[in-house]
Amino acid sequence: MSSTPAHFEVRAVGLVRSPLTDRAGAPRQADEDAPPAEIVLDPRFAAAAADLRPGMRVVLLTWLHAGSRDVLAVHPRGDRTRPATGVFATRSPDRPNPIGLHEVTLTAVSPQVLGVAGLEAIDGTPILDIKPVLGGVETR
Repeated sequence: MSSTPAHFEVRAVGLVRSPLTDRAGAPRQADEDAPPAEIVLDPRFAAAAADLRPGMRVVLLTWLHAGSRDVLAVHPRGDRTRPATGVFATRSPDRPNPIGLHEVTLTAVSPQVLGVAGLEAIDGTPILDIKPVLGGVETR
């Protein structure tokens, strides 16, 4: 492995708009009653969403901007009575590179705004990419 870090660039394709405003008030996982949210696409990337439809399942890659990048171990679900676990075995936003993976259902699609259900990310979270789930439709 090289001792010099590789340089690369990532651009956000959109931002989360959500009533969740801080980590403390956010659910730990989407199945814990995450409120409806929206993804506001950067206008330069709106054409990339042309084939998305309500009811589709997609994975959102996010940059968890409120996560701490110097944390390597956490107590699962913030419970200090549980032993600390390495962050690569958890869903914590605290990690060396705080990239989040969120499987959500599209509830609405317009040229620049995607309605989503099941997103536990807080307001202002950058969206790095959107990937369809194979099989593509809501199954819950």
